[in-house]
Amino acid sequence: MTTDPNEPSVEFQKIICIILDGVGIGEAPDAADFGDAGSNSLGNAAVQVGSLRLPVLGGMGLGNIAPIEGVPPEPLPRAYFGKMTPVSAGKDSTSGHWELMGCVVERPFPVYPHGFPPEIVREFERAIGRKILGNKAASGTEIIQELGELHVKTGQPILYTSQDSVFQIAAHESVIPREKLYRYCELARSILHAPHDIARVIARPFAGGAGAYYRTQGRRDFSLPPVTQTVLDALDRRGKRVIAIGKIFDLFAGRGICHHVPTKSNREGMEATLGAIGSREWSLMFTNLIDFDMMWGHRNDARAYALGLEEFDSYLRGLLERLDDDVLLIITSDHGNDPTTPSTDHSREYVPLIVYHRGLRAGSRERDLGTRGTFADVGRTIAENFRLDEGFPGRSFLRDIVS
Repeated sequence: MTTDPNEPSVEFQKIICIILDGVGIGEAPDAADFGDAGSNSLGNAAVQVGSLRLPVLGGMGLGNIAPIEGVPPEPLPRAYFGKMTPVSAGKDSTSGHWELMGCVVERPFPVYPHGFPPEIVREFERAIGRKILGNKAASGTEIIQELGELHVKTGQPILYTSQDSVFQIAAHESVIPREKLYRYCELARSILHAPHDIARVIARPFAGGAGAYYRTQGRRDFSLPPVTQTVLDALDRRGKRVIAIGKIFDLFAGRGICHHVPTKSNREGMEATLGAIGSREWSLMFTNLIDFDMMWGHRNDARAYALGLEEFDSYLRGLLERLDDDVLLIITSDHGNDPTTPSTDHSREYVPLIVYHRGLRAGSRERDLGTRGTFADVGRTIAENFRLDEGFPGRSFLRDIVS
């Protein structure tokens, strides 16, 4: 990567930050306030399936953070390790990712367990020129079976929500084509102001016939822009290129991102990450791996969750082999999503923190980064590395890993 000789030197020319979406490592101090006492995504999943086989993550110190069946503590870890405490006023993907990049959410995003208020529904119907169906909290796979046939007959889109701050619009692709559905979402985004500043408007296209409707892969998220400046914004102002892989672009409403790669699965996310390492000039590669949350956590599928962790572990081995000396790797999460509890919602948990660069020698010094006070420590570390002086919250661990 080319550098400006007039700029102060940095420790790492490039940073890769991988988010294992929905992979928590034990209940946060305020978990009971969120109804999540006892949640432990990694620990409970390991117990339910018998044990996890994660030789690479284990060798990096994952089992040193908290007890995990099958992942014993490593006496000579090859990476730094720790865990981070959520402080934002929510346990959703938006607030988790924003906090990681220095934007702490102080007011919870609004949720609508009983459906959206009449004034919002009326304004949305006026905007799109037709009535809606649904307007309730529901499973996305179930509501299209319940209302799909009526939707096909009437052409009315299906509006629903969940336990998260989401305004979801489902439509059969033969009735409302994707581009029109995306336009409906843009219109919804434009009318959802405070106090109804919902975190995400989500397009949910589906296909199939009566009794056998299925969601297609045209999902798109239309997120509220971050409420304060983020590390991504600061990098962009300094001319540092940010590559977003997976749903990162959507969560930040595109702000501060110069190139993005949409993905449909963890596998695509890791393939894109591996492919982008040497493909173009960049400073930060920010990857989200969605399946732990979307496919397995929300569906309480502990077996698939465990297998997904093992698949990531195998990809990680190849990633480590491709890292140059000037690259820092950070692996963490945005919230928990314990697949073993009765709840199918996100869980308020600590998230794991694994930090690696090739300059480390196995077990050469103390590697425990401890319990961090906020996810924002990640953004603060990135900011310190690239000499950004915007005063982001959190406490950098850069000196801990290079001194």
